[in-house]
Formats: sequence, C-alpha cells, structure tokens
Amino acid sequence: MIRLLNVVLIFIFIFTVISAQTGDDAKWESAGKQGIGTALSLNSKVWFTLQGGSLTEVFYPTADMANVQLLQFVVVDPVKKTVETERDDADHKIKPLRPDSLSFQQINTAKSGEWTLTKTYTTDPERDSVLIDVRFQSNDKNLNLYIYYDPSLGNSGMGDTASTKYGPNDADVKLVVEKASPQVASALLFTSPISELTNDYFEQNDGLTQLRQCGKIVDAHEKVANGNVVQLARIVEPGHFTAVLSFGKEWQNAVENAGNSRSKGFEKCQSVYDKTWNLYVKTLPKIGAKYQAQFNYAAMVLRASEDKMYRGGNVASLSNPWITGSGANGPYVGGYHLVWCRDLYQIATAYISIGDLDSANRALDYLFSKQQKLDGSFPQITWLDGRPVGEAIQMDEVSYPLILAYQLARFDAETFAKHIRPTADYILKTGPKTQQERWEEKPGYSPSTIAAEIAGLVCAADIAKRNGDVVSAGKWLAVADEWKANVDKWSATTTGKYGDGNYYVRITRNGAPDAGEKVELNNNAGPADERDIVDAGFLELVRLGIKSPDDKLIVRSLMVVDELLKVKTPKGDGFYRYNRDGYGEMYDGRPWNWDLKYTGKGHLWALLSGERGEFEIAACLHGSRTGTASSACLLGAEKRLDTMSGFANEGMMIPEQVWDKPDSVFPFGEGAGSATPLAWSMAQYIRLAVNLKRGKNIDTPDVVARRYVK
Repeated sequence: MIRLLNVVLIFIFIFTVISAQTGDDAKWESAGKQGIGTALSLNSKVWFTLQGGSLTEVFYPTADMANVQLLQFVVVDPVKKTVETERDDADHKIKPLRPDSLSFQQINTAKSGEWTLTKTYTTDPERDSVLIDVRFQSNDKNLNLYIYYDPSLGNSGMGDTASTKYGPNDADVKLVVEKASPQVASALLFTSPISELTNDYFEQNDGLTQLRQCGKIVDAHEKVANGNVVQLARIVEPGHFTAVLSFGKEWQNAVENAGNSRSKGFEKCQSVYDKTWNLYVKTLPKIGAKYQAQFNYAAMVLRASEDKMYRGGNVASLSNPWITGSGANGPYVGGYHLVWCRDLYQIATAYISIGDLDSANRALDYLFSKQQKLDGSFPQITWLDGRPVGEAIQMDEVSYPLILAYQLARFDAETFAKHIRPTADYILKTGPKTQQERWEEKPGYSPSTIAAEIAGLVCAADIAKRNGDVVSAGKWLAVADEWKANVDKWSATTTGKYGDGNYYVRITRNGAPDAGEKVELNNNAGPADERDIVDAGFLELVRLGIKSPDDKLIVRSLMVVDELLKVKTPKGDGFYRYNRDGYGEMYDGRPWNWDLKYTGKGHLWALLSGERGEFEIAACLHGSRTGTASSACLLGAEKRLDTMSGFANEGMMIPEQVWDKPDSVFPFGEGAGSATPLAWSMAQYIRLAVNLKRGKNIDTPDVVARRYVK
C-alpha cells in the first residue's frame, strides 16, 4: 500500500512538473475592440484587432482562426529599476487616421510621464503580414524598449513551439512560432536590430517576469516546445522602426512573407491599403455630414468581417468575449468569430441598403452552400467551413434566407427547387415553435421568431408562384395566415402585471401566455412567471410587414418595454434585451462566467436602439399619404441614430452591449467587454441611416406588407 502511494506521489510530482513547464492558462484579451483592419484584397488573408493600447487577436488564414493573444511593448528603466507595460502602465488613445480606410493609430503615454509610444497599423495587401510603424519618444535615453509577443496559433493558447532563427547578420534574426495542428506559423521581424531574445512559457520565468525581477534577460532560451509560449526581445534602436508580424503554413513561409513585407516598407503597404478602402468608400451612399464618417466605418467593418476563402461568410465579430482558462487553451471555442445565419441576414440587408448587391448575394450563396442542411434547416452557428457549433435550431434563422432570397430577386428555378422549397416545407413541419428564440436561450412561441416564419413563408410563396408551383404557394400562405391570426394568442398575455395587463411577452413554452407557467432564465437568473419577462422582439412583426405600427397591442407592449427595459444614458435611450437578463459583466467588473458560477448582468444592446428607430420610421410612414415619411416626423428616429453614433467608441466601433449604470467600473453609455464591433450593430446603424434618408424601411419585404398591413 505504501509502495503504491509512493508511485502515485511520484506520478503526481512528474505530472505537476510537466504541466508547469508548458505555461499557465491562456486568456483572450477583452472583446471591446477599438479598431479592426484587413486589406480589401483576397491576397492578404490576415486581420488585426486593437484594444487597450495593444495589438490583440490577429486572424489568419480565415476570419475564424485567431493566432495572437497580445503584442505589446515593455519599457525598462535600468537605473530606477522600473518595468512598465503599455497595457497596464500607460494611458491609451486610439485615432482613426482617415474617414475612408480602416487605418488606426494607437498613442500610449506612460502614466509616469516618462515615455510615449505611437503605433500605426496596416497590412500588406499582397501577403499575410501586419505592419506596425512604431515611434518611441522619451527624454531619458537610458530607457530600454522590449517587444512582448504572446501567440495563440490556431485558436489555441497551448501547443505552440517558439524559437529564435538566426541569419547571417543581426537584421536577419527572427522570432518564430509554429503549431503542428492546425499547421500554422508566425514570424516577427524588425527594421531595428534586436537583442536579449528569449522564448519562454507564459508566466513561468518568461521574459516579462525576468525583466520585473532583474531588469534584463538573464536566462534566455532559444526554443521552447508544445506549450503556452511567449517571446520577448529588446529593440536596439527604438526611436523609429517597423515591426512586421507575418503568417504562413510553415515557419519558412511566414519568414518569407515578413521579409518581403519589410523590404516593401510600411509606407508603400499603407498607401495601397488606404487606396483600396478609399475606392470602396466612394461607392457608398451619402447620408449627411453628421453621420457619414460613422456610416463609412460601419460599412467597412462589414466588408472586413467577410472571409476571403469562404466568400460570403461574415463572422459576427472578430472577438472572443470573456474566454479565459481552459476555454482559451484549446481550439474548440470560437467566441464570436463564427457565422450566425441571423447575423448574416442582418449584414446582407445592410449591404442591400447601400447598393452592394454583390456582397449581399455572396452572403445568400454562403447560407445555401455552407449552412443549409438537406432537410432545409439551418444550424444555430457554424465555423466558416460550415461545421456546426451546437445542435439547436432557431426558426428565425431558418426563415431569414427565404426573406433574403426574395429581397435579392433570386427567383430562378434551381434556387427555388434546391433551397427555397425544402426550407419552407421545413418551417411548415417544425414551426411555429422554436428550440431557441433570437436570444438563443429558450424554446417556445416567440413573437420575433413567428414574425420571421410568417414573412419567410410569404416570400417563399411568391417565389413558388413565379416558378409555377401554385400548390406549394397556397399551402405556405395558408399556414402563414393561420400563424398571423394566432401570434397574439400564443405570445401576448391578458393577465400580466405591467401596464393594463395586455402585452407581448418574451416567449411562452406552450403558447399559453395566461397560464402562469414558469420559465427558467439562463445564466443562473432563476425562475420567473412567463408573463413577467418581456422583450421588444414583437417589433419584428412591424418591421417584416405583418402588423401595423399603430396596432393597439404593439402600442401597449411598447409602453411596457419603456417601463422595464429603457435606460436614459448620456448618449440617449438604450434598451435591455429582456428584464433579468444575466448575459454580461457584473457591475463590479467581473466578466460574464462561462462556467455559470454566478449570475451575470445583461446590459443595453446598441442595436435595439436602431430597431426602435426603424419602428418609428414605420409609424411615420404609416401616417403619411405620400409614400415617404416627413422629416419632422422622423426626428424621433433620427435621435436613435444619434444615440447609436454616441455608443461607438473612439475607433468608431459600435459594441454589442453598452454600460447601463453611472459611477461604475465602465463609463455610463459606453461599451465594455462585450463583442465590439458587433457586425449586427454596424449593420443596424447602416440600415437606420439609409432608411432615414429614404423615409421608409427598405428592409421590409413589400410582398408581406401588401398582404397584411392595410
């Protein structure tokens, strides 16, 4: 027994030593990005993100594969024996350099006042390289500047091998990282010589730890393998230089890309990068000087979120909200850099509104070719190559492609037979109940989901008629009419405790809103009476042309929404998804918890202000006899656009969630650590701006409105 115990203890000791040698747990940086960028070129399959004064996730070769956690600079005063990092010891500013390019500059000033780092970012339109123009300013010539690079190749913090590759001279020294599966590599080169190079495991006597303990690198390692690695090197001539971070399938490819981009130079790469974005922005509609810059950035972000291998696949956000520890260690968690059919529909409708029909059609082609299943359904989420994430079915996501096909006039026989008919039949067989509603949490009868289903069936019926299938058209229209007639019965209570008791609820499990059934709210928020939980999803009944904006139940429900979900922020009115939402940071700054050990706190969603603006446009239009709403009537909707503009951060990125409380850890009315920029938020901004300009909601399918709204 003692011998067995000794064997176990020895095994535990060996396991602990081995585990300790591979580095501490990874941690994706804040998802509150202040800037993102990529070349508008299919030859450059690399995307960068900026947050907290640093370079954070860099994606390659697809927009769903993150390879970097953090790249920042470290300043060491060998006399005072101080070590300062950009992230923790500097005040950060970000500056969009021009209104027609995703070009950004970070300005980091030491809180001590000793130094300033100014970094300008671009990518090489010809290859997979991010270039950083760095200017280091200080009155103290004794300060030493180091670069700290924390890679996470292939969406995984573990399993990387870091090494130093030497050339015939100091300028050819390279910091290289490799991963075997998926096979990917990075290379870091400079226009300045470097010294004190070391490759280490994260937070285990790594370079930064050594600087803090000794003021310099005293234990350099030429190579460390198969762990969570970091690299560090001193910049010998730090005044003005360029850092080049490149990627390839093998380290030789990455080094070649880095060398070629370094030879090409920052200015030349930036010039071509800016020119291509400038040409795209020139195609955008003019919507007024007050909003044009934000509008341009919203459109550029949507184009930047489209993948360059899987065309038409736009990720929801180039970010990883609240993913740490084991979630960041392995490649199985995709954060928001995945494809939701719902988000892609929102993006495609924004493309339609700006006249970019090519991008919108690519999005629909992607949905049909990569996501649609043989039975006509669509998965909740997928990676860009179409691999599903989770097994849930959300019936609004199944319905949106039908609406999009109608909006894009995709009436050909092949599209109808192969894609439209199977999906419409699936809706008939499965709806109106859904496994999850648009907030991806609960099953049942949701007014927003049912709105999408009705509109999808009506759009499909129109396409069926154009293809001579009057039987299917009649069948789908009959069900759409039936569901329209019953949506209030399934999802509106008459015995609620808010207002006069008659209003839409968020969802009912069994379509019996007055039964007082219990719903278990997600994120440890506990049980509630279904009648007590509301959201504004019923506005989809208006946006999709199923109900009039002056419908009495719609108006009464809006009063309840304003009572329970509206918050006046310094930027304007914001709205919660639903009352008692638990998806978001705690008020003390703790992140939402993936393990659900505590209840989070849902905050205001920027896009909901835009949805309310579209409702107000519909209300103005409904009261007009001219076919467009008057400018005086549209002032309310214009305020919503002002609010969304205010929600954007310094880098003009509109977040998913906005902080809802004054005197707290984040500024009241600004984004925190949720997905930023959220493509859906950017798309909603574009739609609202264009709809205001035109005086009507062009994303409302006319075939639906003609049928149901008098």
